[in-house]
Amino acid sequence: MTLFTLALAVLFAGGIISLATIGRPHLARCLGPGVTVIGCLCALGPVFVALSGQAIQPWRLPWTIPGGSFYVSLDALSTVFALPIIILCPLAAIYGAAYLQPYAGRKDLAPSWCCFNLLAGSMLLVTAARNAMLFLLAWEIMSLASFFLVAFENEQASVRRAGWTYLVATHLGTALLLPMFVLLGRHGHTLDFDGFARAAPGCAAAIFLLALAGFGTKAGFIPMHVWLPEAHPAAPSHVSAVMSGVMIKTGIYGLLRTLTFLGPPPPWWGWILVGVGCLSGILGVLLALAQHDVKRLLAYHSVENIGIIALGIGGGLLGISYASPGLVFLGFAGGLLHVINHALFKGLLFFSAGSVLHAAGIREIDRLGGLLKAMPVTGGMFFIGAAAICGLPPLNGFVSELLIYLGALNALAQAASLPALLIAGAVMLGALALIGGLAAACFTKAFGVVFLGEPRSPDALKAYESGAAMRIPMATLAALCVLVGLAAPWLPAILRPAVSLLAGADAGPAWTAAGAGTAAALAALPGLALGAALVGGIFFWARRRRQRLRPDRMSVTWDCGYAAPTPRMQYTASSFAEPITRIFRPLLRTRFHEQSPAGLFPDTASWSTHTPDFFHERVFGWFFKLAESLLARGRLLQHGRLNLYILYIVLALLSLLLWKLI
Repeated sequence: MTLFTLALAVLFAGGIISLATIGRPHLARCLGPGVTVIGCLCALGPVFVALSGQAIQPWRLPWTIPGGSFYVSLDALSTVFALPIIILCPLAAIYGAAYLQPYAGRKDLAPSWCCFNLLAGSMLLVTAARNAMLFLLAWEIMSLASFFLVAFENEQASVRRAGWTYLVATHLGTALLLPMFVLLGRHGHTLDFDGFARAAPGCAAAIFLLALAGFGTKAGFIPMHVWLPEAHPAAPSHVSAVMSGVMIKTGIYGLLRTLTFLGPPPPWWGWILVGVGCLSGILGVLLALAQHDVKRLLAYHSVENIGIIALGIGGGLLGISYASPGLVFLGFAGGLLHVINHALFKGLLFFSAGSVLHAAGIREIDRLGGLLKAMPVTGGMFFIGAAAICGLPPLNGFVSELLIYLGALNALAQAASLPALLIAGAVMLGALALIGGLAAACFTKAFGVVFLGEPRSPDALKAYESGAAMRIPMATLAALCVLVGLAAPWLPAILRPAVSLLAGADAGPAWTAAGAGTAAALAALPGLALGAALVGGIFFWARRRRQRLRPDRMSVTWDCGYAAPTPRMQYTASSFAEPITRIFRPLLRTRFHEQSPAGLFPDTASWSTHTPDFFHERVFGWFFKLAESLLARGRLLQHGRLNLYILYIVLALLSLLLWKLI
């Protein structure tokens, strides 16, 4: 743990030192990303050692805070979540150095780099902490650092609103974690993770529900997702990539870590997670399909992919409850692998969207178009990320979703002995198939409208390709998406130690058989990919050769009878998605705004759609308004008189003393 602790020290100390570069933008631009890269490189070795299943000596130092200790360790479960952090954060830092360059003249970037390094360090500490007080401290640093990063452009009212929405949501989640840890530690009279006793059945249920709500808020489970579509578009794109790619996964980690404390799960835990996964996956992709802002679209796809992860975890829990080793192994392995895969392709997509925003200055899909000609590298990277998130072979998203599919099929194979597995397998298969189809439609819309066709606005017309500092991180993530897909046959064995921690024990021959069958199913993937690449290369070579031998003929495109076609005659994102959103109109509650043409020679006519988030508008919006109304009445106590403030403190201390004596 020495190198890992050094990595934490570099990130936290380097973040604080970054504040010394205030007023010196060139130094901040070098020091901030440099600290991130060095810190993550220090953590790389210990993480790979722990991922291989080797034991690492933990670090435990005394702490003066009651119940607290600096107790850090790495196991196989920690490394599944730490690995994407140490991959994505340095790439985001390099990308961010170029992305933030236009702000250097009007904003001081030192505080932003301070918060970025604190965010990276706190996320790593969350995965390694083995004491509840240390975990909550790292959790709070992570929440505050990401809040200030979201509020980077705080001069905009929408950004301030997004920042406050995120801060309130994350602290509501933290408020539920406090009683959860109290319940976990009350039997063993310790807050160290290895001292948590197996909770009684009633207490275990309460702990599970608190963990589901508290950690689920950070993860973005529906209906606790309302901060994601607000915060991700508001934050700088490299911050959005980190928050979506790895920060929300700390919620998944916290939930999984809590499950290791609670013993064998009852079936309803798995059913709840399968239900949450279906709801988050299907509604997340539907809401993404209806969006007009490319970063907001990607934010809802984070909700969708968190739903896919929840499906895998729920399937694994059902496998434990119903004694189905194959479903245990494949469900947990698919969910854990999707944690890593989502970090790679979602980071790539946010980098690509940031490149578009950096070049064109706009995020509205219907004002873009034709960018592939001006930004071929960015367009190619976005296409790879889109194919990966849709689960298309041979990319990484296909592998993790295939594992969950195989787990569901394994459940169906055992349905004769246990009908509950028939329902579980059918629900998981149906949800994954629907999510995959809708995701393909959504990214066909996004890529087609943004990168193909003709520019739809002067902003799109002036777009240009990003520099090398932004292209290299995109190319690195794209290459990793391909490599993970080609390494598919070896991935189940790598994930086996982490699955053993979640299942409570290694199922031995049953898992070996499931792993061997899965590896056999995945073994053909690299060969098929290479064969497809070879066939594609032959067709490309034949086409280029034919073009050289045969001169090009120029002609006008088919103009549908219009003598002077314009970019406005192209399909818009709304018109492309409308046939699908119409089917799901009862769920989406899409609103239509129409201005019909009037008179013989109408001047204007328009038609637009707006799809509000039901939970944000009708549930949390009402709650926030009620809280604001109640808190406004408390302003009577905030009158500016120091002597009465001191009286409040004295009364609070006396109340605590009486409570202790009683």
